[in-house]
Amino acid sequence: MKSKKKIVLAYSGGLDTSIILKWLQEKYNSEVITYTADIGQKINKKKITSNAKKLGVKKIIIKNLKDIFVKNYVYPMIRGHALYEGMYLLGTSIARPLIAKDQIRVAKKYNAYAVSHGSTGKGNDQVRFELGYHYFGPKIKILSPWRIWKLKSRSDLIKYAKKNNISIPKDKKGAPPFSIDDNLFHTSTEGKILENPMNAAPEFIFQRTKSPEKAPNKSSFVTIEFKNSDPVSVNGKKYSPSKLLGKLNNLAGKNGIGRVDLVENRFIGIKSRGVYETPGGTLLINAHRAIESVTLDKKTMHKKDHIMTRYAELIYNGYWYSKERFKLQRIVDLKKNKVNGFIKLKLYKGNITIVSRKTKSKAYSIKKVSFEENKAFNKSNVEKFINYHKKQLR
Repeated sequence: MKSKKKIVLAYSGGLDTSIILKWLQEKYNSEVITYTADIGQKINKKKITSNAKKLGVKKIIIKNLKDIFVKNYVYPMIRGHALYEGMYLLGTSIARPLIAKDQIRVAKKYNAYAVSHGSTGKGNDQVRFELGYHYFGPKIKILSPWRIWKLKSRSDLIKYAKKNNISIPKDKKGAPPFSIDDNLFHTSTEGKILENPMNAAPEFIFQRTKSPEKAPNKSSFVTIEFKNSDPVSVNGKKYSPSKLLGKLNNLAGKNGIGRVDLVENRFIGIKSRGVYETPGGTLLINAHRAIESVTLDKKTMHKKDHIMTRYAELIYNGYWYSKERFKLQRIVDLKKNKVNGFIKLKLYKGNITIVSRKTKSKAYSIKKVSFEENKAFNKSNVEKFINYHKKQLR
């Protein structure tokens, strides 16, 4: 008997991807391999396995990528101080390239002819996944059900699920749910009441940050050590990348730090409103800028700032594996070996204050900047400097 062709599906175990799984089996008469990347999201491995087995899946893959995610994706992005449209720390955007890369690895390993994802036809993730698929597996077919099938609404999906004995969570019978994405770096929430930008975000949607009003009345302090531009310890204790970020998430979250409410411009041209929680990432980007301020020269820092907007836009648009992003990353990391030291932060009711900066770097000179009279800085050259720039005005 001839074996069926194989499709590798990015699978969460929830309703939508379970419907996609069944649809792929029927539409393409193929064996579906489910692939789940564990990058620190809320994950129920028993549920994923159980739901996949109910639909006849023989090969169920759940891969722990938490440390790889933080070390090779989050940290490089933090080094670039990437903020999309000045606010968004790109928590969803940075996860998709890694998932796509490892999903293609699985597809090649099991000789699958196609890969599939559950991203909708209106969102950014379909682009991010598919650019990643193309980069690592240009000959592997990409199946995007939301752009192919005839299921046009939530009620259509519910009917299909009932017809095929797919379990339907109580909160998904009828009205569409909030669209939630989470990983070790962030949680994003979209949809429902948030679609109207006049509506305030209700407190119950926040999952990993306390409201500043309910945060402790006493300040918390945290010291982050950087080595070669990456964080290596918190309060004197060394951690793996994933555990370090988890530690900072807890510290920042309980102090009401890391919330962003943003109406953003999607890559495909639609404006959307999202509420993001990135507690540990917010601490890291503030601490990293602080350590660079005392370890890097002006030219290097300003060049990084100059490219940041484009660097962030490339990540948002799914161009993590592009030649342009690689080029900008080299600029970001040009002098990362000089970025070493300790930053102490004070956390209080949603606010972050830099308390101290400690480094062996000589980039910052107390002698040169001191108001005390000294010979370390030649002030006679200042008049020539100003006269030169007067001429530049005209």
